[in-house]
Amino acid sequence: MSQNFKMKIPDEVGIILKTLHEANFEAYVVGGCVRDALLNREPNDFDVTTNAEPQEIKELFAKTIDTGLKHGTVTVRINKKSYEVTTFRIDGEYLDNRHPKSVTFTKSLKEDLRRRDFTINAFAYNDKVGLVDYFDGLSDLNNKVIRSIDDPYKRFSEDGLRILRAIRFSAQLGFEIEDNTKRAMKDLAYLLEKISKERIRDEFVKILMSNHPEKLIEASELGLTKYFLSDFDILLNTKQENPHHIYDVGRHTIEAIKVSKIDLIIRLALLFHDFGKPGTKSFDEKGITHFYKHSILRENLANLCLKSLKFPNLIIKKVCFLVAHHDDEIIPKEKYVRRAINKISPELFPYLLEIRRCDIMAQSDLDKEKRLNDNKLIEDYYLKIMENHDCLTLKDLKVNGEDLIGLGFKGKDIGKILSKMLKVVIDDPTKNSKKYLLSNVEKYL
Repeated sequence: MSQNFKMKIPDEVGIILKTLHEANFEAYVVGGCVRDALLNREPNDFDVTTNAEPQEIKELFAKTIDTGLKHGTVTVRINKKSYEVTTFRIDGEYLDNRHPKSVTFTKSLKEDLRRRDFTINAFAYNDKVGLVDYFDGLSDLNNKVIRSIDDPYKRFSEDGLRILRAIRFSAQLGFEIEDNTKRAMKDLAYLLEKISKERIRDEFVKILMSNHPEKLIEASELGLTKYFLSDFDILLNTKQENPHHIYDVGRHTIEAIKVSKIDLIIRLALLFHDFGKPGTKSFDEKGITHFYKHSILRENLANLCLKSLKFPNLIIKKVCFLVAHHDDEIIPKEKYVRRAINKISPELFPYLLEIRRCDIMAQSDLDKEKRLNDNKLIEDYYLKIMENHDCLTLKDLKVNGEDLIGLGFKGKDIGKILSKMLKVVIDDPTKNSKKYLLSNVEKYL
């Protein structure tokens, strides 16, 4: 225990702790919020643990929700904010490698903390007692180590998702995983088969969106990605004997993600942008690697993987489209940029530019400066085009279907005419006037 650490607690949480203390119960904030405060990070969620049982908790507060009485959890509402208050407990036998069959309430804070996953998540705190650290989590926090509480084989067998959570915390905090914990993760990786894809997806996204997405390589080395991202394992074993590349496909992918904006669409597209390469690898007479026609394969693989992880359809659609078109040729001249924006869409075009920039950054220095300059020039044209409100889609065209119907056109001819008009206007925005476009409309048939 330590009296030196002082943690800032929201007023509402302070009321919960005070109310429980005044009723002669123990009460602490617990877990990740304490860890984050020790790391001088802003905690996201505050959870409270207490030796008061659920019914006793409910009697002390005016507004409560029966969140999980069976497992000792009551949600307390104060000032329209919700906080989970959970009774000290000992978990019973885990039958599904995810949830305990039963729980037993206990009066021991230490036993409650013992059931948690990692030492750095087993802190408790209140202003009366200070920091409670029964499992030397503070040493692991100072040494930047992820370590299982007690026997890691037992901890991971209880809940297989903890295996992936170890990688997630390692990626978010920049910590290393302790050797015995890591050994158990590798030996028990098969438990991930029993975890729902939605839960795996949530942990995977947190890894991908962290400051250390390279931890996916460690996940592969431990045999974890085999169960949710198996094609990534193949990328790490696919060399690129090409003057434009200095990494294998997997490392190139990670290096591209590392320099990208922390945006889910961009990072997913970068993850999948070369998924088709292993299946299309070939060599020319000079021994240089080529990956002809891998664009179709990579889009299909991305689609299959994202669907298997239960990503929303809109995210799948955007990511797959960017994966398919990220390396389309775009000439850095204004009319060609307008053509590209029309093809990609004004909304997705900035994503495409960022993906192309990161892809180039993760390659060799051969022509890198020129390619980056070209990409920046394309971006400058994009910004100018958007600022000028140039016509890029049919809805921006000064002529519409009703105008053509009024001139006697019908059926497929209307679509043909509008499509050709749009091409003319994209190449020369000054021609986007109703008078000009309708002056010789027959030529667009």
